[in-house]
Amino acid sequence: MKQQKHEKKLTLRAVMAEVILQVLDQGKSLSALLPSTQQQIKAQDIALLQEVCFGVCRVLPRLERIIEKLVTKPLKGKTRIVHCLLLVGLYQLLYTRIPAHAAVDEVVNATKAVKAESFRGLVNGVMRRFLREQEAILAIVDKHWQTLHPEWLVNLLKQHYPEHWRQIVDENNQKPPMWLRVNQQHTSQTAYQTLLNQQQIDSEIALPRTALCLNKAVGVDQLPHFAEGWVSVQDRHAQWAGELLEPENQHCILDACAAPGGKTTHILEIAPQAQVLALDVEQSRLQRVAENLKRLQQKAEIICGDASKPEQWLAPEIMFDRILLDAPCSATGVIRRHPDIKWLRQASDIAQLADLQQTILQALWQRLKPNGILLYATCSILPEENCQQIERFLATHTDAKLIPVQLATTGIDTGFGYQCFPAQNSGDGFFYAKLIKQS
Repeated sequence: MKQQKHEKKLTLRAVMAEVILQVLDQGKSLSALLPSTQQQIKAQDIALLQEVCFGVCRVLPRLERIIEKLVTKPLKGKTRIVHCLLLVGLYQLLYTRIPAHAAVDEVVNATKAVKAESFRGLVNGVMRRFLREQEAILAIVDKHWQTLHPEWLVNLLKQHYPEHWRQIVDENNQKPPMWLRVNQQHTSQTAYQTLLNQQQIDSEIALPRTALCLNKAVGVDQLPHFAEGWVSVQDRHAQWAGELLEPENQHCILDACAAPGGKTTHILEIAPQAQVLALDVEQSRLQRVAENLKRLQQKAEIICGDASKPEQWLAPEIMFDRILLDAPCSATGVIRRHPDIKWLRQASDIAQLADLQQTILQALWQRLKPNGILLYATCSILPEENCQQIERFLATHTDAKLIPVQLATTGIDTGFGYQCFPAQNSGDGFFYAKLIKQS
């Protein structure tokens, strides 16, 4: 029995290394990789898998510099898996409470599981040398302040936010807080906080009036009445979307790019009788929308389609009172939740995304009724995708008027929408621009 348990631990470290390899070398996201990967391991190992995979992506440059100091010949090609094992091992030594001897033994033994047993001695030597010389190595590695971000992104942040870029980078490197959205069809913000207190779950109230921040993240199974739809997990700044859209029960509403459905369900919490169409281009992601609607006992029409081509999925006579365009973007505002974004995105992606956003915005504007509201939103902090996008749109659409947005949170009024910044004990990086179609 002991041998089987030991073998499972070997497999876990190997799985971690394989996941990280696919992120760094194949451009796959942790969000895409982890759900199926978690089904292959024991339930009690899932938290550690997530901690190490997200953690390695969060502090990758620091770990890479340590390896540079300890490995004379770069591990490339087929030996890249060994490099990823070292990333796993070093992260465990530096950032977890796993005893050093166990962290070393597990990653050394994992060389067999990844078919790199000939590198067992190298991995063992690197790990043990780091333990012996840790103070001196870190003194060299950490001599200069590290952003832990790719250079192209840091340069953009410095250019656009000379007063805020360092704060943004620092926040991106932290673990994100867990925010809840209280369903006011069932209970109030303060009443639900009382329920949390009864479960010894500490929280803080914030605006908007649905938001609660947990002092420590917990599993959703620990949240009172989660299964009955009393509460959802959603970032504080994402919760502004429902408020800003101003949905009413008599409205016909389009939630474009709706998956996984957090904003769709929020709209229906505010306006339960509204006719809501939830659209997304990926059929697989719409399953999450359906699951969220079912848990909250809500109804919406779900359609798989391209938001830039409404003529393919929408009858020509159908128009909307409200459109929420949560546009596909670089996701640079949610790096602390998805640190792999730093290594998956490239500078060249931004212009391509901006063109797609403008195409979708112009296409959906044609389906907005006179006096209707379109809320343009992204989880990006880059002006090319946000305020510059709206400035460009307004220059060519005389029937569009920008409604000023002021939010009680960390951010700036750009003049063409409100840019929220990621902040400690607050929300992620989001952008909102509220447009009304003049009749």
